[in-house]
Amino acid sequence: MAPGIRMYPGEGDSSVDGKMTRREFLEKCAACGLALGVVPFMGGLDTIESICMGLVGAGGMSDRVASYYTPASGNAVKCTLCPNYCVLQPGASGGCRVRQNSGGRLYSRVYGYTARVRGDAMEKGPFFHYLPGTSSVALGTVGCNLHCLYCQNWEFTQIAPQDLNPSPQYLPPTSLVAQAKKYGRPTIIFTYSEPIIAIEYVMETARLAKQSGIRTLVKSAGYINPEPMKALCQAVDAINIDFKAYSSSFYQNVCGGTLNPVLDAITTAHKYAPWLELTYMTVPGYNDSANQFTQVCQWIKQNIGTRVPLHISRFFPSYRLRNLAATPIDKLRELRKIAYDQGLQYVYLGNLQGDPGESTYCPKCGVKVIKRIGYNVQLLALNPSTGKCTVCGLKIPGVWS
Repeated sequence: MAPGIRMYPGEGDSSVDGKMTRREFLEKCAACGLALGVVPFMGGLDTIESICMGLVGAGGMSDRVASYYTPASGNAVKCTLCPNYCVLQPGASGGCRVRQNSGGRLYSRVYGYTARVRGDAMEKGPFFHYLPGTSSVALGTVGCNLHCLYCQNWEFTQIAPQDLNPSPQYLPPTSLVAQAKKYGRPTIIFTYSEPIIAIEYVMETARLAKQSGIRTLVKSAGYINPEPMKALCQAVDAINIDFKAYSSSFYQNVCGGTLNPVLDAITTAHKYAPWLELTYMTVPGYNDSANQFTQVCQWIKQNIGTRVPLHISRFFPSYRLRNLAATPIDKLRELRKIAYDQGLQYVYLGNLQGDPGESTYCPKCGVKVIKRIGYNVQLLALNPSTGKCTVCGLKIPGVWS
């Protein structure tokens, strides 16, 4: 490498002249047990579809009284769960379509009712620093309190429960935890839709799961008020928050929300959640400029530090942005380099199977400590019992066992 040219994690993984690079030599030593410790292969865990389908009850509607609301004038109620602060007359539902005023009380219509249940690889979360190579029970409900133009699961997030076909399936917390235990899944992940709108379902599941030694994780857009966000973070074991853009206009025009509540949610999660990761979906022409992404990285560095993993995810045409092309691969790699230039230490490329940007590299010695090709995961130079790089001894942040 020429003097003054920076090498980024993952660059130069394969030597063009057939000679083994220093990095490849260290990785090979680690894999052969010549470093401080040996870690076995943990790959081969493709997504396991539908492990719970057919095991849940008949469809229906929840009658669970919701948390986070106050009485309003007459028989109306004001939902205080998220920044939308919907004021609902009797019979009306909020913007999320799943929290409804019935007789002057707010009810959750999705408590225990799922739109999708699957067995997923942990890496699909994406959670790269949390029990890598394991699989989870992953589920989502109907509805969302944001309305992103590029929503990947719009078929059930942008409708009301009664419009889902087939109907939502009943899987209350006790049954959900029992299924995770039966299939030997160490984690339950609320994902696919927005877990916040089903916060009662998430919180009760987390409580029961903890009693059974099962951990609860959440993939969220973080559009939530401070009090419920703090309670959620203290109840679950890990959270991944979508940082959609460092732009108020993007949140308003593309997502139907605002920026500041998400920033507050991220800082709250960093303070109270046991583990935090972030995801940035790059939407061509909307939030993929170098300048805007630099601001994202600067905010992350200044407010939650450099060690929180950041996933830069590739956009594919969906919902109301089907006219756009997928994010160019070179653009993803450009943004990843910007993140490293800004000082972030663990930056990943998502929806780009086989790219070196999927793997984890030690920021001190540069060795590849975890190799990923899609959902195939191999610990090369990470001791899961200590969380340390087996080459240089640096502690890699995460939950490894």
